[in-house]
Amino acid sequence: MSVRPWRDIVRRQSRQIMVGNVPVGGDAPVTVQTMTNTATSDVKATIDQIRRCEEAGADIIRVSCPDVESTTALKQIVRAARVPIVADIHFHYKRALEAADAGAACLRINPGNIGSADRVNEVVNAAKANGAAIRIGVNAGSLEKDLLEKYGEPCPEALVESALDHIKLLQDRDFHEFKVAVKASDVFLAVAAYQQLADAVDCPLHLGITEAGGFVGGTVKSAIGIGSLLWFGIGDTIRVSLSAEPEEEIRVGFEILKALGIRNRGVRVVSCPSCARQGFDVIRTVQALEERLQHIRTPLSLSVLGCVVNGPGEARETDIGLTGGGNGKHMVYLSGLTDHTVEDADMLDHIVKLVEAKAAEIEAANAEPAQAAE
Repeated sequence: MSVRPWRDIVRRQSRQIMVGNVPVGGDAPVTVQTMTNTATSDVKATIDQIRRCEEAGADIIRVSCPDVESTTALKQIVRAARVPIVADIHFHYKRALEAADAGAACLRINPGNIGSADRVNEVVNAAKANGAAIRIGVNAGSLEKDLLEKYGEPCPEALVESALDHIKLLQDRDFHEFKVAVKASDVFLAVAAYQQLADAVDCPLHLGITEAGGFVGGTVKSAIGIGSLLWFGIGDTIRVSLSAEPEEEIRVGFEILKALGIRNRGVRVVSCPSCARQGFDVIRTVQALEERLQHIRTPLSLSVLGCVVNGPGEARETDIGLTGGGNGKHMVYLSGLTDHTVEDADMLDHIVKLVEAKAAEIEAANAEPAQAAE
């Protein structure tokens, strides 16, 4: 039995597929995706942006392929990328064929929107021949006309019916390497649609609140929608859609996973909102530490609290803790225990060094069993 059963998440059982060399679904970690916003035909700009996203921790990256110039560039982009590349295709089935031949690990399409049965056959055959997966991307903003007429408006039932229709097109052609999304900008609609779809199919589900908004608003909506579904155990891969740089989507995605204890990467910061009791500028200190610790990938925890009201208690639960004191002298905790003090002037550099040292210690400890097994 779990020590803390209120924190347990029972994950929905789904089939596992491969997106390039990354498993999605089954017992694989929930993956974090983003999408480039450069012109795909601009190879250098796109690869530069992909590299920033990779450094932020992206597991999978999607690029739009609206024209032949984009699919021509895709071959070079795929070779340069360190993570699987998904080609985003709308309507033009030939772009899907070209993207599959260019090495895309996955094709994002709606099979019902690319034309005749013969065209669907061609796309499926190209995916099979090139080992590419397919993501069915249903969106409340682009539902089929017959479904809108049937239901009167985008609703969970309409999104799910659209998804099932597209799934059937693939299954009828003996293609099963697919995942599905039923996205909406309305959090209630998206969550309800995903819940219904999760009960109806066993394929991996790609979560997202589409057109969520700017950095702050989009982060909140995504955290509510994606976070709720993950808490229910639903979801195998996620994309946080923000009107922000794609690397920010990756950071928010990991923060959602970290908050739920689903997947940990980098430093988890526990910090107070600050008040008149603070012994140092908590807000600026946390901003500086988050910026300077982005390079840390090892999971560990850091508490930064301005005073002794909650500081010692939070420090007991984190790897490294900092609590504000008087006269510019602050208490540092290591592994939950009071250890030493640090002066204002040295505080930032000192905490960064402690975190880096702790990360190195954890990495070394993790490496020992692996070396012993060899």
